[in-house]
Amino acid sequence: MMTILLILVVLIAVIVSGLVIFSAWTASRVEKALPPRGKFLDVPGARIHYIEKGAGPAIVMVHGLGGQSGNFAYGVVEKLMGEFRVIVIDRPGAGYSTRESDASAPLKGQAKFIANFIRALGLKKPLLVGHSLGGAISLAVALEFPEIVSGLALVAPLTHVPPHVPEPFRPLDIDSSFLRRILAWTVGVPIGILRGPKIVKMIFAPEAVPPDFATRGGGLLTLRPSHFYSVSTDLVAADGDLPGIVARYGSIRVPVAILYGTSDEVLDYHQHGEAMTKEVPGLRLKLVDGGHMLPVTCPETTAEFIRGEAQRANPEAKMAIGK
Repeated sequence: MMTILLILVVLIAVIVSGLVIFSAWTASRVEKALPPRGKFLDVPGARIHYIEKGAGPAIVMVHGLGGQSGNFAYGVVEKLMGEFRVIVIDRPGAGYSTRESDASAPLKGQAKFIANFIRALGLKKPLLVGHSLGGAISLAVALEFPEIVSGLALVAPLTHVPPHVPEPFRPLDIDSSFLRRILAWTVGVPIGILRGPKIVKMIFAPEAVPPDFATRGGGLLTLRPSHFYSVSTDLVAADGDLPGIVARYGSIRVPVAILYGTSDEVLDYHQHGEAMTKEVPGLRLKLVDGGHMLPVTCPETTAEFIRGEAQRANPEAKMAIGK
């Protein structure tokens, strides 16, 4: 009996070691194929990787859960950089950005990172653009640090606590940080390889995933243990302070606009878009045909929306909407 038990322990150890080695090898291959495309800036508690293009009034873009700067850099940035100084960040813990502690993962903590980043770059009240979870973080910025932004342009934002975790992210709803770490370095990468295409398809549905999204859109960066761990951490942390943020929407005083696809299969545009018109004074809502990944699937529509809000946030700037 002891011999069998010993054999099982050794076998498990070999399998786990193999998975860790495979995960590390895969991550190194991914990072070699898709190295950082931008610059780095240290802020308290984090090192932020960001891409900066163009000149003019500043726009700062914050991606959603499971994303990175490539979600906006795929097609939106190039359509705006002729008129604006466009800055797209990897949120702390995502892409090539790092953070020192999971304690900063809740929305207010991430909002503080954004505020510190804006201050560190010396930006003067930029327009803040947030997609999906980045929308919730942007709303937290408007509530906690209203003096640093001129307005919010939110694309398919998370604004209320969903009745359930969106299907593509349910396997990542892991409360224990210890278990999260173990899974990230063992089965996270193999599962990402096996189930990744199906998960990405669900996030983009009903629209098609662009064939070059893995490279041009940075999709390959999901195949790293750090990605699995950070997405799970952000997912669990978002529920912690979102109810308190929702209760304060009526006190937002910066201009807010929302762009939502009526075919979004990740977040319900009724709950997260239309409901906001009754909660945020003066909020503008634009509904379009499309799914959740509008910055990738509808870059022109997204850029036009952002351009219009940037014009409203900077009325003295001489820009031609639709240019």
